[in-house]
Amino acid sequence: MPIAVTILRSCLLLSLLTGCAAPQTTAPTDSTPVAATTAPVANAKQSGHRELVIYDDLNAGDSSASRRQPPVRADGSLQPWAAEWAQALEAQRQIPVAYTTALLQNANYNATAAKLMAPSKGRIKKSWGTYRNRFVEPIRIREGLAFWRNHAETLAKAEQQYGVPASILVAIIGVETLYGKYTGDFNVLEVLSTLGFSYPDDNRPERGELFRNQLADLIYLDQAGILDASSVEGSFAGAMGLPQFMPGSLLRYARDGDNDGKISLHDSIADVSASIANFLLEHGWSVGQPPFLSVPLPSQPEKLVTGGLEATLNWNDLYPNQSAPNQLRSVPLGIVNLVDEPRGTVEYRVATPSFFSITHYNRSYFYAASVVELANALEAGMKKQ
Repeated sequence: MPIAVTILRSCLLLSLLTGCAAPQTTAPTDSTPVAATTAPVANAKQSGHRELVIYDDLNAGDSSASRRQPPVRADGSLQPWAAEWAQALEAQRQIPVAYTTALLQNANYNATAAKLMAPSKGRIKKSWGTYRNRFVEPIRIREGLAFWRNHAETLAKAEQQYGVPASILVAIIGVETLYGKYTGDFNVLEVLSTLGFSYPDDNRPERGELFRNQLADLIYLDQAGILDASSVEGSFAGAMGLPQFMPGSLLRYARDGDNDGKISLHDSIADVSASIANFLLEHGWSVGQPPFLSVPLPSQPEKLVTGGLEATLNWNDLYPNQSAPNQLRSVPLGIVNLVDEPRGTVEYRVATPSFFSITHYNRSYFYAASVVELANALEAGMKKQ
């Protein structure tokens, strides 16, 4: 396996199952895996496919009894636990059990994905400095500047339409896939079936449920003619394309940026940039508001850290004896802590809703702060040219 791919997968593990575009609201986990997420497919009427409906989570099946078994038996029928899930899928989304069965017959157990998702032995110390250095480094800056120059017009259009700076869009693509160089070679159907029905940690049943819901979205998108579930490839967590969207995000947030009637998160930079921008906007990006404020820290900032994915404070909470600047009187704020346990340090920053929107892409303060810092480096590089 190439070294670059190994590094990429290791980095994904250190930030997995939260975000890369996945609709979740649990607290950040900067020392645990956070997988990339999801982008909605184009409006069905616009794309020529049947109209898509956003369904609630399926909440069916389990991931404990089926350990290390494919969902389909040797005779071609579904295992009992998979049949129960398929019946719930038919009841909710009108996808025939026979249709689901035919797809799952191609879903072998993926031992590599299960191993990569298995809980680590022992606790990994949080290190902001180490995490940052993986992503804000010369190769990503150099390649990012080239990517931005090559697609400047397309990125500018997305920025104008959605209000998310091109630098942020480029930085997310750079952090996720090194500008499309490593989008993953795992069969997404296999991965989601394995992790949905055989999640490798019985103490985290909610993870299996999450992947089963992603599997339901994948099958739904296949039936709608949006993608081919049997052949689509992605990460070991099932994230796809340059922005690493999970099926659920593809369904909910992806956009047809080039207006060609379809969405391609592998080949169309217009679709990729519009989809990322829409995801951030839908999760609270505040147009014109930078992710971090250049203001002095309040006294005792550690007492103001909530650890959540939303800005829940205001100026008076942070600076009770100071009048708020006009432009910040009604802006929700939060204090972000960037911990470096090996070095015994903590860096605090004042964050806006724009920062917290990035934490919904990947449920990690480290991830969001790295995106911001890479974006800043790219902006500085573009100004020099």
